[in-house]
Amino acid sequence: MGAREIDVFVICASDEIERGSARAFSLSRFDESGESRPFPIVVIRTHGNDYVGYVNACPHDGVWLNIGSGDFFTQDRAFLKCGRHGATFEIDSGLCIDGPCNGKSLQPIALAVVDGEVCLCGERLVEDDRPFGAFDDHDETMDIMIHPD
Repeated sequence: MGAREIDVFVICASDEIERGSARAFSLSRFDESGESRPFPIVVIRTHGNDYVGYVNACPHDGVWLNIGSGDFFTQDRAFLKCGRHGATFEIDSGLCIDGPCNGKSLQPIALAVVDGEVCLCGERLVEDDRPFGAFDDHDETMDIMIHPD
């Protein structure tokens, strides 16, 4: 039986997220029909130095967890919290323990840390490697003009 290929995409350097913090990423992935769809995720680095990831959508209303204040956590930073209706989630499991979606869970995503980089595993992401268009600027250097005073 042959090995199955798994898509792995670098999301960020592991040290870009401090312990006890979270960071949102706006990605795009292919759906079942091959169409590109938004794929917002949140990556949490726990105090124990583990990385946990979820789709950044509350199971109650589908809004980003960090809507409004921009923060993902309860005031004591012990739980994740939805900014719209206050649903509270366990960080390690994504289970809602209080709020309008009590008993439901955030959708987990598979993460791995490889060579100091946090990677998303098993998703077909849309990459921004499109071919250059006829009017695209291929030069990424900065133009500097010197003028006499």
